[in-house]
This record gives sequence, structure tokens and C-alpha cells, in this order.
Amino acid sequence: MQYPNITAPDSILKEAEKAMSFYPALQNTEIEFKFNDMVRKNFMQAQPTYKSIFKSRHNRSYIILISKEFKVENEIFTIKEIPSDVLTGWLGHELGHVMDYRSRSTIDMIFFGLKYLYSHAHIQEVERAADDYAVRHGMGEYILKTKNFILNHTSLSEKYKKHMRKFYLSPEEILELINRYGETGEKPSQDELAPN
Repeated sequence: MQYPNITAPDSILKEAEKAMSFYPALQNTEIEFKFNDMVRKNFMQAQPTYKSIFKSRHNRSYIILISKEFKVENEIFTIKEIPSDVLTGWLGHELGHVMDYRSRSTIDMIFFGLKYLYSHAHIQEVERAADDYAVRHGMGEYILKTKNFILNHTSLSEKYKKHMRKFYLSPEEILELINRYGETGEKPSQDELAPN
């Protein structure tokens, strides 16, 4: 394994390591990619681990929960249906959340979590920021493939697609960011590369 501080199921290890390769700032961050059937509303969810939430932001560890099956209304959507590049983009979006969390204090993270539960405007801001982080780190093509896959997938309901259009960047906005940052993204800042 190229990243000794991450753990992931064998079935998605290749995609997890590929997504991680775009985030050099996370090289020493402990991150677990884990299948979990309790993820609600979304297919994946990134969060600090409970044991590390009160540690300094550079010493936190994170977990990315992934549903093997995602029920959208009466349709079941499984991880096996996701092409490798799309899965890499999806994981890259979640790592964008981790980058966002790394910049926040413990108190900020607590308020952040509360706002996510109750504010649609906050959800939109957070999800769009994660997309921005991913594109800024050179994952634009992967994020674009993920968006197009979700919006064009016939087994996903129109209600879910409407949710995605409301809270996440559109393919057109992703293309604008790719043009802004370049295909390889921006160079990471010194703060991003600060030791964990």
C-alpha cells in the first residue's frame, strides 16, 4: 500500500489510493474508508472520528463511510454499478470534505455539524466547497465523470438528481473550475502541506 495511514476494503483500495494521490497534504493523515449501511441521504459521508474530534486539527483522523447499496425511493443502486473513474471522483469529493475539516477548529467543527443538520444553505455551501477542493487539487476530470454519471444514470430517481443539482456544482460549473485552476489544479498552499 502506498499510503500506510489509510485503510480501505480491497474492492475499492485502488480507487481510494488514486483519489489520495491528488491530496499530498493528507499523506500523513489517518483516514479509513469503510463500508457502512447506516449512511443516510448520500452514498458516502466523510467525518472526523469520534476519538479525534477534540484533538487539534492537524492531529485528527477521519472516516469515510460508504454504502454498498444506496436506496433512492424504490430503486437500489449498488457500488458495483460504479465505474472505477467515477468511484475515484466520488472518493475525491469526500476527501475534499476532509481538506475542509482540516482547516476548522474543534468548536468550528461542532457548529459546522449542527448547521449541516438544519441549514440547506449550509449544506449547499459545504458540498460545493468539497467539489471545489477536488477540482483545485487536479481531480476535475474525475469529478466531471462522477457528476455526469449521477445525472445520466437511469436507475437514479429524478428526485435524487434534483437534490444533486441543488446542492452540488453542475458539470458546467466544474468545467469552469477546470478552466480556472487548470487540468492539474493549483499547487497546494504551505498551510495545506503543514505537518499533521
